[in-house]
Amino acid sequence: MDRFGLGAAAATRDFAQYREIAPTNTELDTVSKLYVIRDTFSPLVEHPPERVLTALTQGYGYSLDGEKPLILNESVSLLSQPKVEILAPIARAISLNQVVRISYTSASGESEREIVPFAISCDGLRWHVRAYDRKRKDFVDFVLARIGAAQIQQGQKPLENENLRNDDQWNRMLDLPLVPHPDKNCSQIMMRDYDMPDGVLKLRVRAAMAGYVLQQYHVDCSTDHSIADEAYRLWLSDPLALYGVKSAKLAPGYKSPN
Repeated sequence: MDRFGLGAAAATRDFAQYREIAPTNTELDTVSKLYVIRDTFSPLVEHPPERVLTALTQGYGYSLDGEKPLILNESVSLLSQPKVEILAPIARAISLNQVVRISYTSASGESEREIVPFAISCDGLRWHVRAYDRKRKDFVDFVLARIGAAQIQQGQKPLENENLRNDDQWNRMLDLPLVPHPDKNCSQIMMRDYDMPDGVLKLRVRAAMAGYVLQQYHVDCSTDHSIADEAYRLWLSDPLALYGVKSAKLAPGYKSPN
């Protein structure tokens, strides 16, 4: 009643309707005067675990004003966070299919770029924007936190070759077979951590993101599973699955057959 601003009569009708839909899920405890979950409870709606965890840790409104976490929690936030004043024009450009002029800091220093963004992504540590870079004449990833300024170029329209349909690395989907590392005594816990009862986890990921993901999850991508570091508890059992993947240069231990 407090959460949705309902009166007692409306709340009673809602509970009654729910019991008609799912008669074995709840029952009224005559002592506490509360509806309690029965042992035969079966959810009517499937909720993605990530959304459930967000609600539990940030509130139903996903950290909007007035919302509080539903349970006590502690989690590590991303250390690399994009500024909202940068994210806003990037998001508008993606939505409206526009060109953006940015200042960007890379290993070679700061430069000005004109990009055509079409998606954002997170590799587990940092947020990226996927875009066509007119300077490099290719589709690349830009770390959002490294963008110092972003301004939509009014009146400019993306060219046909700058359309996401032409980004082969983004559009190519991979199914990477990950298994517990053969040289580490970790098979049981890996199978439990990653819900792999048959011993194989098929990681479905875009080619453009594969290298980042394999790096963040410490996956040994060498052909002979030769990385000795104990942090590497997963092994890519078919390194050839990365053939032709540009981001594979980030995959730990991977060497191109060429």
